[in-house]
Amino acid sequence: MLFFFWHRTYNKTGSLLFLLIMYPFDEETNVKVSLLEEIFLNIHEIIVVEGKSDTQAITRAVHADTIETNGSAVSEETLQAIEKAFERRGVIVLTDPDYPGQRIRHIVTQRVPGAKQAFIDRKQAHSGTPSKSLGVEHASIEAIQEALLHVYTPKGAETAQDAIPQRMLIQAGLIGGPTSRARRKRLGELLRIGYTNGKQLQQRLRMFQITHDEVARALETMDKEGLS
Repeated sequence: MLFFFWHRTYNKTGSLLFLLIMYPFDEETNVKVSLLEEIFLNIHEIIVVEGKSDTQAITRAVHADTIETNGSAVSEETLQAIEKAFERRGVIVLTDPDYPGQRIRHIVTQRVPGAKQAFIDRKQAHSGTPSKSLGVEHASIEAIQEALLHVYTPKGAETAQDAIPQRMLIQAGLIGGPTSRARRKRLGELLRIGYTNGKQLQQRLRMFQITHDEVARALETMDKEGLS
């Protein structure tokens, strides 16, 4: 027998989530056995995605409204719609983990600096087909839900913490080394801030208020994985 109840909660940036919790009970002893599933039902913010297929993937994972940019050449009309959405409900940017997706994210964030950011890494976004198509549309329900649980709100220079020193990033092999690109890619996956090049890494870490300890833990994980 299954028993259901609603639970109202928030993710770490304050986004309102409603969860449907399902517990199985042993019918003879009436004892709760274990937690089976948590289903995200509603996200308050409007999610900015690239196209219709992404919207379909989002709505399979959560109940949310989306704005589609319809490609990397984001129109003025779309930007105005995103601004209005941000003013009324807030927005979360969730674009593909490739160059066009990064370009869209940059355009939107330049226009709406307070837009929240969610990331899906390249492994999660692969289609698994010979074409090796890459996109949010290919991500699993679990990957999308996890991305939306770990959204970041970029901070301006006046509110962000002190930047992690460039020399630390160089010493960690994240800039200027033969494996730096691979290490930055893995760092972005572990911290859920997406991939960035060496020139932008320090700014990305500061913008998302990533701490020295968070970087150190990620580096420790990478070392254990043998990514030198």
